[in-house]
Amino acid sequence: MEYKIDLGPWGGIFAVPNAVVDRYLKLAGSVQIKALLWVLRHCQEGSLDEHALADFLGISSADANDALRYWQEVGLLQNIQNNQEKKVPEEPAAPVKVPTASSEISAQRIKPAPMLSRPQRPDPEFVAKRIEESQEIACLMQEAQQILGRLISHGDSAVLLMLHDDYGLPTDVLLMLIQYAVSIGKGNFRYIEKVAINWSDEGITTHEQAEEKLHRLSEENRSWRIVEQAIGLQKRAPSARESALASCWVIDWKFSPQMLKLAYDRNVDRTGKYTAGYMHKILEGWHQKGISTPEQLEQKDSQKYASKASGTTHDLDEYFQNSMNEILKEVK
Repeated sequence: MEYKIDLGPWGGIFAVPNAVVDRYLKLAGSVQIKALLWVLRHCQEGSLDEHALADFLGISSADANDALRYWQEVGLLQNIQNNQEKKVPEEPAAPVKVPTASSEISAQRIKPAPMLSRPQRPDPEFVAKRIEESQEIACLMQEAQQILGRLISHGDSAVLLMLHDDYGLPTDVLLMLIQYAVSIGKGNFRYIEKVAINWSDEGITTHEQAEEKLHRLSEENRSWRIVEQAIGLQKRAPSARESALASCWVIDWKFSPQMLKLAYDRNVDRTGKYTAGYMHKILEGWHQKGISTPEQLEQKDSQKYASKASGTTHDLDEYFQNSMNEILKEVK
């Protein structure tokens, strides 16, 4: 009787580099892991390309190429085409010209310095190294994933590290920003990166400054929602100007929803459509006249009609007419 060892699935195996687990597993996405396993399984078959990988995984060639490029960037794969490119013959170095005329020396001294560019995102290998070396950075990545409710890609991790290391935003400030972005339905890294860079430019680099900024942003959002509901606008994100005007109307001038609706009605009656600038002129006129309630507005209207009946021109009418002309010019 003959016997043999039944290895089952273990009868065919291939090796996986330790670095994949130790350094890159935290950052690599599912497609990237699948791509690497496929490459390791077929590495003895010669050169591999993204088209075969795309067919096997059922993804686009572009996604397959991105996954392979990731492992190329971290140094586990090599692009054969790039390695086989012909070397360009070196040209003999040109003789160094020593300036003799004073004009040449002056021209060299006043040559403008190159423009400073924005910091570049770090590569995946550097991100992995920082996560391994810094408990603070590791916690930043983990907390960001918990707030977002999903795993973050190596590109998102690179953005966070760039914002921390190059733009000087502490981890608590970044996490506060991410929490805010999620709360308003903008938990994508394009928005987070844009706002974070603006904060850095504004010098918002402490917990207290971030709290103050978030409070102002929350107040602006609340003001816009009040305006949106009061005048019946379709729910949408306001422009920067609309957000600033809404904050002025609700927070600074303290107009009620009823007054906002009255201003909106007059805006539409006179222009045929909602125009934030014209509505602002109406509310500005009321604010300057001390009109803050519907009753005060009705009283002023009665005085205006009485003045018209007696042949007196009301200055508020002139203000509105001039304002409308200015607004119509801006719209055109």
